Amino acid sequence: MNALKKSIEEAGGVAAVAAACGLSQRAIYKWLTAEALPRTEFTGETDYASRIASLAAARGCVIDPADLRAHATPKRAA
Repeated sequence: MNALKKSIEEAGGVAAVAAACGLSQRAIYKWLTAEALPRTEFTGETDYASRIASLAAARGCVIDPADLRAHATPKRAA
């Protein structure tokens, strides 16, 4: 299981993450398909990793936002 999928599950699932990030569930499923957070996470426009970490912490799981970003980096086109 990839780090992003595991983190989303620990945060309460797609619906919980979508609500916390103000996005649709479809947007979260796109992250899962890409196995990466969106570009905006790496340009400083958003901080979804911290929101996911906060949700997970409320459920007793520890996620480091920086570690999540490192493991959920978009793949470069060949």
